[in-house]
Parts: sequence; C-alpha cells; structure tokens
Amino acid sequence: MEPRKASPLSWVLIFFLTISLWGVKVSSEEHHHHGKSKEGPVVERDQRRTLLVTEFGEITAIDIKEGQKELPYHLQFITLEPNSLFLPVLLQADMVFYVHTGSGKLTWANDDGTSTIRLREGDVCSLNEGSVFYIQSNLEAERRKLRIYAMFTNTDDNTYDPSIGAYSRINELVKGFDKKIMQAALKVPEDLIEAIINKTETPAIVHAVPEKRNIVQELEASFLKNFLGVGSNSKKLETYNIFEHDPDFKNPIGWSTAVTKKQLKSLKRTNIGFLMVNLNMGSILGPHWNAKATELTVGVDGEGMVRVVCGSGNENETECQNMRFKVKEGDAFLVPRFHPMAQMSFNNGPFVFLGFSTSAKKNHPQFLAGKGSVLHILDKKILARSLGVSNRTIDELLRSPEDSIIFRCSSCAEEEEKIMKEEEEEEESKKEEEERKKKEEEEEEEEKKKKEERKREEEEAKRQQEEREKKRGEEEAKREREEEKARMEKERERKGEEEAEREEEEARREQEWRRKKEEAAAKREQEKRERRRQEEEAKKWAEEKAEREQEQATREAEEAQREQEQAKREAAQREQERAKREQERRRREEVAGKGEEEEEHAGRGHERRKEEEETARREQEQEQAERQQQKREKRRQKEEQGEGEEEEEEDEEEPTWWERRERRKQKGKSPEEGVEWEQEEARTASREGEKKTPRE
Repeated sequence: MEPRKASPLSWVLIFFLTISLWGVKVSSEEHHHHGKSKEGPVVERDQRRTLLVTEFGEITAIDIKEGQKELPYHLQFITLEPNSLFLPVLLQADMVFYVHTGSGKLTWANDDGTSTIRLREGDVCSLNEGSVFYIQSNLEAERRKLRIYAMFTNTDDNTYDPSIGAYSRINELVKGFDKKIMQAALKVPEDLIEAIINKTETPAIVHAVPEKRNIVQELEASFLKNFLGVGSNSKKLETYNIFEHDPDFKNPIGWSTAVTKKQLKSLKRTNIGFLMVNLNMGSILGPHWNAKATELTVGVDGEGMVRVVCGSGNENETECQNMRFKVKEGDAFLVPRFHPMAQMSFNNGPFVFLGFSTSAKKNHPQFLAGKGSVLHILDKKILARSLGVSNRTIDELLRSPEDSIIFRCSSCAEEEEKIMKEEEEEEESKKEEEERKKKEEEEEEEEKKKKEERKREEEEAKRQQEEREKKRGEEEAKREREEEKARMEKERERKGEEEAEREEEEARREQEWRRKKEEAAAKREQEKRERRRQEEEAKKWAEEKAEREQEQATREAEEAQREQEQAKREAAQREQERAKREQERRRREEVAGKGEEEEEHAGRGHERRKEEEETARREQEQEQAERQQQKREKRRQKEEQGEGEEEEEEDEEEPTWWERRERRKQKGKSPEEGVEWEQEEARTASREGEKKTPRE
C-alpha cells in the first residue's frame, strides 16, 4: 500500500460509505455469510486442520479457494514452545512466512554447508522451493512461543500441490535409500549411515538439544545436497522486519504497511506480498480494492467487521456475492481482486490483521476517499451523471481537504454487526418462512398425494373387486371343467384299473399254472434224482459191504493164523519150560538125596498145579475164542445196520485184566497160582494186542 498523509475525516467518505452500505442493504440480490459457516468467506480458528501436535509444538493449516475451478491457497500456522526444534524439511513449494511472536533461528543448507539467521517478532522471510531448513525457538525469559504464519505459492510457475504437501521430512527421504547407495553418495563410514537408518522415528517438532554438533542433521543436509542435488537459497538469507521500518501510512487512528519485492528482494521469485493493518478502536480502513492481487488475510489481534462488495457487472451472481462478516483473532478470510472492501474495528478494542497478496509487485490499492481517489480522476459531469446527483454536489464531495485511508468511524463496526445480525435474522426468518411454505407445500402435496392415493386405492379396490369377481367366475368355470375332467379321468382310471386287474388276474393264473407245472416237473426231477441217488447209495453200500466182508474175512483168517502160530509158540515154550523144570528136578534130586519122597510128592503136586493151570489156560483160550467169534458176529451185524458202535460193545462185554484177576481170587486160587495166572494174563494181553494191530 502506498503511504498517505493523515488528514481529518471528511463527510464525503461517510457519504459514499453510507450510500454503498445502503445500496447493498436494499439490494434484493444480496447474500451474506457469517464466519461460523464452513461454506462462508471466513475460516474460523477452530476450523483449522491439525497436521501435528506434540508437547513441544503444533502445526495447523487451512485451504481457501477463490473459485470453484481455482486451486486452493494453503496457509500453515507453526507454533514452537521455547527451546524446541522443527526438524529439517525439504520445501516442495515457495514459502513466505511472518514471525508473529517469539524468537529463534532458521538454519538452511547451501553450497558451503549450512547457514543460520535470527528470527524475531515482525520478521518477513521467503524460502524457495527445494530448500532444506529447520527452525529452533529460543528460550526467552518471557518464555514466549515462536508463532509463524506461512503461505505457500499458488501461481502458474510454482503451484502448491495438495497431493504431495508443502514439504517432506528429511528422515523420510533419507531412509528411502539403502545403505550402499547412501554410503557411496555421502562417502562416510558405515556406522554413520547406520546411525541415520536405524534411528527411531521422531515427530517433526522435538525438544532442542544443547548447543553441540549434530552429526546426524549435518549428514542429512549433506545427503540432500550431494546425492539428490538439492539447491538452496543464496548464502545470505534476508529478512524484513516491519517494526524496524516506518509504515506506509500512519495516523493517530491506525497504520498500515506492505512488504513487496522492493523491500524484500527474495519475494520477486515467490510472487507473494505481505501486508499488515492496525486499526485502533472505532476506526475503519476506507473502501478500496486491489486491482492486481487477491488478498488472503488473518486476524492477529482483536475483532472487526469486514464488508466486501461484488461488482454489478458479474453475470454469475451465485459466485460473486456481497458479504459482511465478523473476524476474530485467528480467523482467516479471502478477498478476490477487484472486489471493493472495508475493514472496521469495534469501539471496545483495536483490530489488527495481516495478509498475503498473490503479487509481490508494487501495487496501488484504489481508494474512494482522499486525494488519490479515482473520483478525482474522472470528469465531474460524468461522475455526477453516474451517481445521479448535481455537479454542485460533486464539487462539494471532491472539495474535501483530507488525504487519508484510515478514518475514525465510531460504531461503524457495531452498526455493521447489527445489520449482519438483522440480515441473519431476516435470512433465518426468510429461511424459516421458506421452510414453512415448503413444509405447507409439502403437506398440501402430501395431502394431494394422499387423496390421489386414496382415489387410486378405491379405484384399485374396485378394479381388484371386479377382477376377483371375474376371477371367481373364471375359477368356478375352470373348477367345473376340472371336476368334469377329473371325473372322466377317474372313470378312465377306474376302467383302466379294472382292465389292469383282469390282466393281472389272468397273468397271476397263468403264472400259477406255470408255477405248478414247474413245481411238478421239479418234483418229478427231484424224485428221479432221489431214486438215482438211492440206487447209487444202495449200490455203493453193497460194494462197501462186500469190501468190508472181504476185509473182515481176510482179517479173521490172518487172526486165526496168528492165533495158531501163537498157540504153537506157547506149546513150544511150555514144553521147553517143562523140560527145564524136569532138569531142575533131577538136579535137586541129585543134590538133595534126602527127602526124595517128599520132594517127589511136592513135584507131583507142582505138576498137578501145572496141569491145572494148563487146563485153565486152555479153557480161557477157548472162552476167549468164543468171545472173539461173538464180537465178529456182532460187528458184522452192526456194519449191516450202518452203526459204528463196535468199540463200545467191546468195552462193555470184554472183561478187563483186573476183573479176570478178581474172578480168579473169588475161585480160591493160591498165591502161586495167582502169579502164574498173572503171567498168563500178560501173555494173553500181548496176544490180543498183536491181534488188534493188524486189524487196525
């Protein structure tokens, strides 16, 4: 803004301002927005987007769009607690920032390493895209926070891209490469690379370390410079402190100042300007517009009212609207170029705001009042014709000796706020009325719809009744046809069942006749097989019987032969024993001599016993032969009858050796005779065993 000399407030400014405000008020096409609406012109402080919050600081941001098709303007608000550190970042868009409170230092990378400048309250500074920097806040006695307001460029040459952000953390870039690439690029020992790669993740704002050499930070800056080829600002980074220079305009009511590329050369590349206005209580920054730049403004102290007027030549009235809104500390708003505006402070306090303009060139805001007013340039007659007043009135308007841009305007802000609230209430009432009318229309429409719906329902019910009647008649006819069809079908089924039963009965009788015939044939065949089997069995039995008889005769002949041979052997043995006994007797006679008669008598007794034994043996043999003959007869009879019980009969009829001995004892035989009998029985048992062996 151009500096202006202070002059008394003239009634001309009030006249134009009153006309402007009254014209806006009575315009039926005017729309306004208040700060609480997110869709309005003001972005309130609590609507900022939080990017980072730690115990050592925070970063918030807002995006404001000038139009639907334009890219947003991006502002960030960086707050550092005393003795805190905003870690190194790589800028991805040009940045212009203002130090609102506190102090610190900014360090950036350049060709020779790093450079540092002090930051103080009131400093304006610019950094180019591609710069690597970090900020550290001082530990002041007042322990004030370092607050920085930053805007990022949004021009054709350098556009802020929301998709990648305003800057990137250095640690994210450094850790994106492996150890070999970093070691080859930085030419440092591997342990230093490990210190970077393996360090724990830290937030963007941390507590500042004591003054000492930070190897990791230096390596990060060196990495970006050597490996990525990141450029930097010049070796000397400049700042411009607005409090160390006289403002462009100042009077007892307030002051204003602007920073362009003339004051700060680094703004030439960023194409962003800076402005600050301080309005004392009950004052106004006169109606003006910026023909070269859009102004993005932030309230930094107090409260105020802002009036923005839209030009009448704009055809799209939905995008360009007259506005009045209240701005508090921390709120931000945007005024497009060529839009007349006026800022006002309340009677109870000042209103201070800063702004970023989209042009760093030296521009001349156009004011309605003062000697620099455009009204002095225009022809008086044409101006009078344009305003609809007489030439004399125009002369009186332009006769004002004041040359000022900030005027005292007691209660102007309060009046604007009152009008804003009235308009809000009117708008609210209008909206409520519209809602009420809309609701009534909706209710009427609903009632109409209900009537139409009832009518449709009645017609539908009538139609459905007719359809039901028609359907019932059709169903009745259909049911009769179906019943007739079912009856006929049932009759056909009955006849078919009877026919099937007859056929089934005939088939059953035929099957029964065949079955009986087959059974008779099978029975005859069975009887035939049975007769043939019986004949074969009888033949086989006769053959087996003849074979058994032949075998039995053979065995009997063999047994008789063995018995004869055994009898011969026994007779020879008896003869031999008799000779032996005779020889023994003679020997005893020769030896003894004495008692010959007694011995002879004993010999005769012994001979007599022998003869008795021989007689008993022959009787026993005869008896045994008879029993054997009886057994053979019984066995033959059993074989003829098909019974195999020969061994059981033998066990029942043939006396055992013990039975025969007991029988002998019962007959009163002497012990000597018993011994001989036992020997004889043993021989008999031996012969019987020999007889059984060949038979078996």
